[in-house]
Formats: sequence, C-alpha cells, structure tokens
Amino acid sequence: MRNKLSYIILALIVSIGLVTVVSLTAEDVGEDVSLGLDLQGGFEVLYEVEPLNEGDEIDDTAVTSTASTLDSRVNVLGVSEPNIQIEEGNRIRVQLAGVEDQTEARELLSTQAELTIRDVEDNLLLSGADLVEGGASQNFDEFNNPIVSLELRDAEQFRDITEEISERPPGENLMVIWMDFVEGEDSFIEEAQKEDPKFISAPTVSEPIYSTEVMISGGFEGQEGVERAQNIAALLNSGSLPVQLTEVYSTSVGAQFGEQALQETLIAGLIGVVLVFIYMIGFYRLPGLVATVTLIVYIYLTVLGFNMINGVLTLPGIAALILGVGMAVDANIILYERLKDELRIGRNIKTAYKKAAQNSIWTILDANITTLIAGLVLFAFGTSSVKGFATMLILSIVMSFVTAVFLTRVLMRLIIHSGYLNDKLWLFGIREKDRFKLSEGKDIEDLKTPWDRFDFVKHTKKYFIFSGVLLLLGLGALAVFNLNLGVDFTSGTRADIETTDEAGVDEVEATLAELGTPPDSITTSGENIVVARYTVDLSQDEVTMLQDTFEEMYGTVPMISTVSPTIGQELVRNAILALLIASAGIIIYASIRFEWRMALPAVIALMHDVFIMVALFSILRIEVNITFIAAVLTIVGYSINDTIVTFDRIRENLRKIKVIRSEETIDMIINRSLRQTATRSINTVLTVFLVVLLLVMFGSSSIFGFSLGLLIGLVSGVYSSFFIAIQLWGVLKKRQLRKNDGELVVYEDSKTNDEKILV
Repeated sequence: MRNKLSYIILALIVSIGLVTVVSLTAEDVGEDVSLGLDLQGGFEVLYEVEPLNEGDEIDDTAVTSTASTLDSRVNVLGVSEPNIQIEEGNRIRVQLAGVEDQTEARELLSTQAELTIRDVEDNLLLSGADLVEGGASQNFDEFNNPIVSLELRDAEQFRDITEEISERPPGENLMVIWMDFVEGEDSFIEEAQKEDPKFISAPTVSEPIYSTEVMISGGFEGQEGVERAQNIAALLNSGSLPVQLTEVYSTSVGAQFGEQALQETLIAGLIGVVLVFIYMIGFYRLPGLVATVTLIVYIYLTVLGFNMINGVLTLPGIAALILGVGMAVDANIILYERLKDELRIGRNIKTAYKKAAQNSIWTILDANITTLIAGLVLFAFGTSSVKGFATMLILSIVMSFVTAVFLTRVLMRLIIHSGYLNDKLWLFGIREKDRFKLSEGKDIEDLKTPWDRFDFVKHTKKYFIFSGVLLLLGLGALAVFNLNLGVDFTSGTRADIETTDEAGVDEVEATLAELGTPPDSITTSGENIVVARYTVDLSQDEVTMLQDTFEEMYGTVPMISTVSPTIGQELVRNAILALLIASAGIIIYASIRFEWRMALPAVIALMHDVFIMVALFSILRIEVNITFIAAVLTIVGYSINDTIVTFDRIRENLRKIKVIRSEETIDMIINRSLRQTATRSINTVLTVFLVVLLLVMFGSSSIFGFSLGLLIGLVSGVYSSFFIAIQLWGVLKKRQLRKNDGELVVYEDSKTNDEKILV
C-alpha cells in the first residue's frame, strides 16, 4: 500500500511543483514578452531603397548603410526595441512599437537630412560634406531661444564665403539654410513669400566670419521649436541618406487601440482555455485533470520559449498560442480515447496504457508534422504579423508535442504504475458493466460506439453532390460579389477611426470631406470604429492631418495602413504560392507515411475547406486582409490533422484485414475507422471551437476576420475529413481492387513497421 501511494504522491508532487513554479514566475515571464505594434501601439513602415540621382546604382552596401543610418535615427526616438530588417528587393522594414509621436518618427526616418547653405539665387555655398561628423547639437542663445550649432571643417572656407556674401546689396546678403533642397523644385524667392517656408532660416551676413561654428536660430519657437531643433541636430549627426526612400507599406496603431485589443483577446482566450479545462476534466475524469496540468505547462513553456528567441507577440500570435491549446488537447485525447478502448476490451490498466501509448504515438506525430508543414510554409512566405503568427504556431506545435507526449506520459505512468487505481476505472470514464472480459478475446473493432447506427459510406454520392453544390454556389458568389479585399491586397489606404458613443459614420465622413480627403468607401467595424478606405495612397501630410484631427476630436489616434500596388500583388502571389507549397509538402509526407491514395484525397479535402472559407467571406462581405492567409493555412493544418488521424486508424484496420477481396470490405473498414475515431474528432474540434468562438464573440475586432475564418474552417474541416477525404480514398481503393482482379494484399514492412498496399 505504501509503495502504491508513493507513486501517487510523486505524481502529485510533480504536478503541484510544476503549477507552483508556473504561478510564481508567470508574471515575470509575461512582463518579458515583447509586444507588437497591434498590442502597444506604434507604427511599421516598409521602404524601397531607390537611387537618389539618375545613373546611381543600389547595391547591398548602399542598403546596409541606409539601414544603419535609419537605426541611428531610431535611437534618437528612444524606442526600447526597434526592429529594422533588410528584405529582398532592396527593402528595409522598420517596426517601432510603443513610439508616442508617429508623425515625428516617420519624418525623422524618411528625411534625407542633407543640409545645404545657399545664396538667395539658390547657388550652393556649403553642404553636409563641409560639416564635422557628429558636430551638430541643440543649444540655447543668450536669450534662451533654441538654436542648432554646427561645426565646420574649414574656417578659411567659411570666411571666404561670408566675406563674399557680406559685400552684396541689402536683401541679397543672406545665407539661406536648407534641409533637403530639391534642385529644380525649391526656390528661395518662392518660399520667402510663404508663411511657413521650407528653408530653416535665412540670416543676414554683414561682415566676414572667421569661425568653425555656425549657429542656426529663428523658426524654433516654443516647445515644438525645441523638439524641431533637436530633431535637426539628430538628423545631421545620424548622417544624410544618399538614396531615395519610397514608402510602399505602412501601418500605425494608436496605444489605446493596442491596449484594448490585448485586453479583449486575452480575456476571450482565457475564458476559452478555462472552458477547455472544464470539458476535459468532465469528459475524461482523472486523465482530463492530468491534461489540464500539462496544458498549463504548455502555455507557460511556449511563452517562455517565445521570449528566449526574442519573438514579438502580436494579436495573431496570441491566437496561435490559444489554438495551440487545441493541438495539445488533441494529443491527449488521442491517447485517452485509445486507453478507454483498451480498457473496455478487458485489459488491465497497466497493459491498456502501454498499448494505448504505443499505438497513439505515431498518430500524434503524423498529425503534428502535417500541421508543422503549414506553419513552416507560412513563416517562409509570411510578412510582419503573419510571420509572428507562424513563429508562435511552430513553437506551439513543438511545445504541445513535448508536454502532451512527454509530460502527460510521465504523470500517467506514475499514476497507473502505482496500482492504486486498478479497481477504480470510473476515474478513467469507464463503467465495469461496459467492459468485456479479456478471456472473451474481443478486439477494439468489436466495441460498440455511439456512432454504430451511422453508415458513413451509404450516402457517399450524396456527400459529393452536396459538396459539389456548395462549390458551385461558392463560384457563383465569387463571380457576383468578388472578395471584399482589404488594402493589404488591393493597395491604397485604410483608416480605422475610433469615435465616441455619440459620433457615427456621418460625422466622420463629413470631417474627412472637410479635410479634403473624402473616402472611396466608409463602413463600421465593431463598437465605435469607423473604417474609411481609399483606393490611392494618402500622402504623409494627409495622414498626419487626419491623425491629428481625429485625435483632437475623439482622443484616439486613428490606425492607418497604406499599401502600394506592388506590395498588394506580392501578397497575393505569396499567399497562393504558400498554399501550393504547403499542399505539396503534405502530399509528399502523407504519401511516404501512408499511400498516395490517402495523400491526394486529404489535400483535395483541405482545398475544399479553403474554398468554403473564401466563398463564405465573399457572401458575408467580410474584409480579406493579410491575417486571412494565416487563418487559411492554419485550417490547412487542422483539416489535414483530423484526416491523418482517421487514415491512421484505417491503416491499422487494414493490417488486421490483411487481404481485401470485395468492395464491401473497404466500406466496412471506412465505417469502422470513422466510428472508432468520431468521438476523438468531435471532442478535439469542440475544445478548439469553444476557444475560437469566444475569440469571434469577444476578441479584438482587429482579428475578427481571422477568428471567423478559423471557425468556418473548423466546421468545414470535420465535414471534409469524414465525408470527402475518407470517401474519396474508398473510391480510389475500390478502383484499385478492380484493377487487381478483386484482391489486394496488405503486408507489414518489418523495417519501418508501416503498412503497404500492393499495387
């Protein structure tokens, strides 16, 4: 008895110890998480580096030096964790999470920062090359007015220039100081007539100046003037950009938007995960409690691992973490369902657990690897938040496998090997009256299931007709409505404007018209969010004006995204390529592990799911943005996951049949396999469905389309696994049987323990 209790006590110590460590350190781990733009505000911009002058060439050195200059400018802003990445096609992506003044940041980054001193006829007198590197500073004159001090390389040169200027008639004896003077466009004479001229200042020179120090004053009034002077000094010290930076993509998120989105999504996700815990304990009893412990550890380790690789958490990343709970649950359910089956045929608990663990490990591995393929493809072809989602998804898959396979089995082995529960099978959801005696020689296929009355094969043609009708309706919907593509794919500008309770679309639309930026379309999204769309890119000045106006009106800076046509086309191309490569990878893996007659139907089924998602988004007029691609590829992984689990059971049943001599045998195998795995499939989908449903209902509006896509895909995925993929395999297998003169031999490969079908 003491020995029995020692195993139980050890399992309790391990479980309590793990939960204690998690609870004591979770806050610190959470604080170490780097939040993305959508969770703390900030902005992201993608620049294309182009030649400044005709004939110049842009090489790797030019792009690298430009990125270095941008990095030094970002440091001036005081951003804690800037992210500057060089991408293919001479592009530089800059992500500044938490930056308070997005307008200032954008101007600081994109300004060429080429200071020139010219005469009134715009002739060049001095350029940035004449300044001492790092010699600019912001100071105050004797009247406490802000000034910018510059240090020159050559005092003699400056004396000669000032002497020549001082001898000119009054009104012409000026030294005009410019920042980013554009030849052929800028003119002192024209700018001098304006209330807010482009040049910085135009001091009078009345006598030669023999000095290496130049002080720029005037135009720096008030606190804004001090900040402007500081920025000019910082820009000069960071160096000029000898290239043209063209903005091809940008997005900005107000801090309040980010905080609200984080709170809504975390609360929805937390409630969903707690419901999963309750469901698992209610359905699987003691193993469900073990699953709850391992799921808590899974979430903790995934976040910890994400911190260790310096990942940046975004809203889709949180969704990937929560969805990973579903994958971890699935691994537990596969093991527990098999354990219940082994117990029901009369095995004692130790033997039943050993058999269940052996038979479930490859099923879990196959299901995880196929999902991992989708995640890797998404990481390779995704950008920005989608790549962050893919990173979290990949990490979630790895951690779910570690916890659901390793940790679950350690705890279950301790509990079972104690022998204390040998006569307490009710703790595993098994009633004694539902068990056979081992002496009766029953196998798993002899067990009754809640699905025995369902003949899944009988209506195969009806399933195909139903899906065919759905696909035709989907094609019709796409032909009539097309997709409601967001700016991520169509190019242009999108502004998400948070209003007050009293304000509405009409007020926002009227204000935009007054600003001279009437939108091409305007709609609402969630509570108090008005979305204005433009088919063209708004200029930086227009974006700044729009943000300042609505911040003053409603107290919140609008979220604004701008995408060039080039980027929109690339996103579409990469999305299609990602889907094709993911499908090819899954076909190859499934063909190696199973057979091509299983791989092909599995991919056809997942394509069916993708099309259903696309068609419904078209009918419901929901905006398709970049996160929709993440949703599509996630469903690709989930759909194939469910199908692979069923095919794995078919493979096991084929081994027991050994020789197929009639089409009825194939029908029997399909029905038996679906009945045996139906409970597992439904339980897995229900647990994930709970989480995703809560994300749809209570999560941030920013990921509504993403969450809804997952919800649609989950339902479609179960349907396609049961009624498309498996049924197509039956059709192909019957055709193979007819070609082989009515006999198919199944044999076991002694090297790999995989079953092969003779062709």
